[in-house]
Amino acid sequence: MVGGGAAWARDDDRAEGNRERRGDSRGRVWRAGDHHVHSEYSGEFDTSTNPPKFIKGADAVYPIVTNAIMAKNFGLTWAMCTDHGGPTHSKVNLEQAYPDLLRSRRLVPEVLQFWGMEFDAPAMDHHTLMIPRHDDEAKMLHDLESRFAKLDAFPKDPARDTEAKMVEFLKYAKDLRQKPLVIAHHASRSATGLGVWGQDTPREFRNGNNAAPNVYVGFEGAPGHQAGPLNGGARGGYGSHPTYGGYDQMTARVGGLWDSLLGEGRRWWITATSDSHVHWTRGGSDFWPGEYSKTYVLARQDYADIMDGLRNGRIWVTTGDLITSLDLTAGGQGKEAAVGETITVSRRQRTDVEIEIRFRPLDGVNHNGDRPEVRRVDLIVGEITGPSADLDADTNPTTRVVGRFGPRDWRKQGDYYVIKHTLRDVQTDMYARVRGTSTEEAEPLADGKESPWEDLWFYSNPVFVHVR
Repeated sequence: MVGGGAAWARDDDRAEGNRERRGDSRGRVWRAGDHHVHSEYSGEFDTSTNPPKFIKGADAVYPIVTNAIMAKNFGLTWAMCTDHGGPTHSKVNLEQAYPDLLRSRRLVPEVLQFWGMEFDAPAMDHHTLMIPRHDDEAKMLHDLESRFAKLDAFPKDPARDTEAKMVEFLKYAKDLRQKPLVIAHHASRSATGLGVWGQDTPREFRNGNNAAPNVYVGFEGAPGHQAGPLNGGARGGYGSHPTYGGYDQMTARVGGLWDSLLGEGRRWWITATSDSHVHWTRGGSDFWPGEYSKTYVLARQDYADIMDGLRNGRIWVTTGDLITSLDLTAGGQGKEAAVGETITVSRRQRTDVEIEIRFRPLDGVNHNGDRPEVRRVDLIVGEITGPSADLDADTNPTTRVVGRFGPRDWRKQGDYYVIKHTLRDVQTDMYARVRGTSTEEAEPLADGKESPWEDLWFYSNPVFVHVR
């Protein structure tokens, strides 16, 4: 079915054997969260004084604990406050924001609340910097922000705003005993056309992932600010070139940049976030954490295991609560792998790969009072051909939709719907991923001013097949 080699494919059959699709033997289940939320500590700085004076609430307005309460209300079990940086902001984080986070953890224990920030990435747009939960987490963030965040220096230091500095940061982070996670935010918000990149470029993603593959692991597939059209703005704040079905063009375009990275065998994941600053009912462009976008991670309710799920791609994402559970597995020659995992099969035997998609629709109404329906599910596959000689490559011509499934194509099994599809005679390394929609669009269309609630999509991360 597919052809080529795979220099990057890893023989890491972590998922061989059968598993419980609604969890696994380690007590893992799908847990919804949001790693990009702002609090009143996203403020501004009066730089007429030395040191600069921090003014709280100038950009985002809600206390940390309010975000946690709303995250709990909208069904999240983990979340992360990612406030903006600025000159000497590392000290604000350490002395003001972190004590408030500790109070919020005590007041809302049902939501695991990670410590971190919206990192001012050198030479790039913003990124999640997620710190592992440990006794020195506050000191760790202070160290990373004060050393590497391009806006933390006062006065400004142009030497901090280079790609070399970003690579230096990632290499430093990779060597820490407690490894953080770095995920790019709204990666093509500054793009001016389809494939006309802005602050974030394919070359930078590749160089960063090469430097720290277990730290720099992905980008937002669905950026925040999804409520923009409800107040006359653009979804995601993408004013120069739009999102597609609420998703960044890097993710939404079949055979685009995400597929180009996956086609090298990179473990590069997508997430969905709120980027909550100010709720749309107060004149902002945002939904509350979990109100519209959710990132599901297969994990225990444990800080370390949720980070492990994010690091290793046990992730799927949705908008508008179109579905509440999604499993994608690939099986063959008595082995099976799920999202984020790899199945290794032998070329000596006939290599048919059985794909199973299992999803659970929302039982009831979403937070707009709607009963969304899945109209179609797409199975997308691409070949893994190894590292590209072109660091700027942003397409994978082997990627294609191999199956489009409607309600007549899936069968009900309890609360779930199940789709099965066979990939015949697989001869080379490949990956498979899934998306679904409430619309009739064959491919997600460029977003205008339509209500985001009328244009819902879900995406899985990939499962990999290694042919040996």
